Amino acid sequence: MASFGRGAPVIFILIQILQVIFAPIPGEATGFIGGFLFGTGKGFLYSSIGLTAGSWINFSIGRFLGTRYVRKLIPEAKLDRMDKMVRRQGTIVLFILFVIPGFPKDYLCLFLGLSTLPLKVFLIIVGIGRMPGTLLLSLQGAYVFEHRYGLFALIMGFCLVMILFAYKYRQPLYRWLEKYNGK
Repeated sequence: MASFGRGAPVIFILIQILQVIFAPIPGEATGFIGGFLFGTGKGFLYSSIGLTAGSWINFSIGRFLGTRYVRKLIPEAKLDRMDKMVRRQGTIVLFILFVIPGFPKDYLCLFLGLSTLPLKVFLIIVGIGRMPGTLLLSLQGAYVFEHRYGLFALIMGFCLVMILFAYKYRQPLYRWLEKYNGK
């Protein structure tokens, strides 16, 4: 990245966009690298721009190409599960899904392109929903660069506990969301 000089942020943003479009590339790694290379603030900003732009492109691909193409990209089981969640819980759940670390957000963006969700609402959900995870990844990368391993371990431990908690209690969480939405 250093070889790109002042263009490094643009290259990094492009990498973030591409990692969203080509879903198998892990976003957690690039978010961490952003914090490591640029520090917490700039890493967070550049990652947020790239992730939001990439999500918008995926959403647009879903809109433009439609169900037939998206069904080839997303495994049937994941598509059915996402469809069921969106129909049952709505916008609040979409926001929560973007907050949850490890959830396949890139596929979700493609899928949401098939829905009637307005683009403005989608961009708000994506932009704000991805922020907590992106900030944590940027912090982790910056802390490793600064040799603040204790804080890194603390944040990593917190993230792992939250992931395990969300996974273990996912069914009660889904039931609570259904109840909250009055369905």
